[in-house]
Amino acid sequence: MLRGLDIRDMLIIDRLELAFQPGLNVLTGETGAGKSILLDSLGFVLGWRGRAELVRQGADQGEVTAWFDLPAGHPAFAVLADAGISAEDELILRRVNTRDGRKTAWINDRRVSGEVLRNLSETLVELHGQHDDRGLLNPRGHQDMLDTYAGLAPDLDKTRAAWRQLAETQKALAAAQARIAAAQAEEEYLRHAVAELDALSPEAGEEAALDTQRRMMQAAEKIRVDISKAGEALGLNGAEGMVSDASRWLIGVAGKAEGQLDEPLAAIERAQLALDDAQNGVARCLDALSFDTTDLENVEERLFAIRGLARKHGVLADDLRGFADDLRARLAVLDDGARDLKVLNGNLQTAQAIYAEAAAQLTQKRQNAAKALDQAMAAELAPLKMERAVFATDINTADPGPTGQDAVAFTVATNPGAPAGPLNKIASGGELSRFLLALKVCLTQADAGLTMIFDEIDRGVGGATADAVGRRLAELADGGQVLVVTHSPQVAALGGHHWRVEKRQNDTATTSTVVALDAAARVDEIARMISGDRVTDAARAAAQALIAGQK
Repeated sequence: MLRGLDIRDMLIIDRLELAFQPGLNVLTGETGAGKSILLDSLGFVLGWRGRAELVRQGADQGEVTAWFDLPAGHPAFAVLADAGISAEDELILRRVNTRDGRKTAWINDRRVSGEVLRNLSETLVELHGQHDDRGLLNPRGHQDMLDTYAGLAPDLDKTRAAWRQLAETQKALAAAQARIAAAQAEEEYLRHAVAELDALSPEAGEEAALDTQRRMMQAAEKIRVDISKAGEALGLNGAEGMVSDASRWLIGVAGKAEGQLDEPLAAIERAQLALDDAQNGVARCLDALSFDTTDLENVEERLFAIRGLARKHGVLADDLRGFADDLRARLAVLDDGARDLKVLNGNLQTAQAIYAEAAAQLTQKRQNAAKALDQAMAAELAPLKMERAVFATDINTADPGPTGQDAVAFTVATNPGAPAGPLNKIASGGELSRFLLALKVCLTQADAGLTMIFDEIDRGVGGATADAVGRRLAELADGGQVLVVTHSPQVAALGGHHWRVEKRQNDTATTSTVVALDAAARVDEIARMISGDRVTDAARAAAQALIAGQK
């Protein structure tokens, strides 16, 4: 709820502070007094796009501050949370416009962008007038209005969930079809490559082992001669024989050496053991170097085959086994594709059926709600002297989407038999105002702290019709807050709070101000609205009668 507005140096307003109240707030004044300027200033602090030049002549900058009360659960809290702004039960908006056109905004002393301000304003204030294309006249919002009117939030959640599941299923099926198509395109290559790799069956580390074995075989003849000579040098005709002789000779005289040969004999024993190990190792090496020439050919053939496949497929030799596993997996996609597609197509049919049912239920409930809304509108239009007009909620088939498969539009025909069309194309100014008011009365649900502003929505009507307009505005304001700019004394008489917009002039400047009216001043203002510039006693009596008739 809008509680106050402080305007400084905006257009012809030098300084103005207003404190608004719950209920129906009425703003009146002569044409050109500045009522539109007041709304321009409010729109500026709310981030709405409007006039380019707002700063008062001679001032460096203009500034508007607005403060709102936020009841618990107000939608504004969600917008503030998304923007990282904490808030309690009071919200303060401030926006400055410098002479060079720069605009800066704050929410609770936290600087914010115009986008955040506009998102927040949609939860705070709703403007209605003959040229309002943001709300009721915008066909893009008619479906949301009908859904809110019908309380279809749970059905919308169900339909959105079904649409998401359908989209995910379609995506999974498309991805599987793409994988299978890709596998089919390379099926011949995959089967040949897997067969070739399986036939060779390379192991990790095998290339290095084969390369070592090949080099050893290639060098075998040369090193075998030297190894054989070394073996002979270590044997009985060499080191082993000489060490054995030395051991035998020393053992023969050890008893007479008084123990001095014990350590040398022990060392000789260790040497004999070491010589034995060396001889065994040399023998094993000679055995390893003993191969047929075909063994070298076999090793080279496998080594070259492994390296050739690695080059062919652009992978390391040690990665050939893993590469073969990848190719087999791609073949499995093709081999299992028919089964997978059958499962996915079944899932798709199920998802389509679930979505179709949810969308159909949503359509049926919208059609029922449309009939109820049309009937409610007919009941509202009669007191507004538009009993011959026909309001219809059209529901046509649209492309399926997350909110169903309907296109909703509000249409009117001003007379029976006349062609129906969009509100702003068919109705005249006065008729449009009454259509908008009736529609707003029908669509308004439990108040969520939204301030509604009606800008001269009673233009072009008078008498009993104007009284009906005023009573519907008062109905909307009951338990909430409505601000109405009006030229109708019948509407003004229904206001719970009344302000008069005045233009003041002196030799140097023209300014606009707003005056809160007490009971006597209110009678005079309504009398002026009845009779014009010259307020007569008869006009005052008529004004008092109007006010008394509203109680």
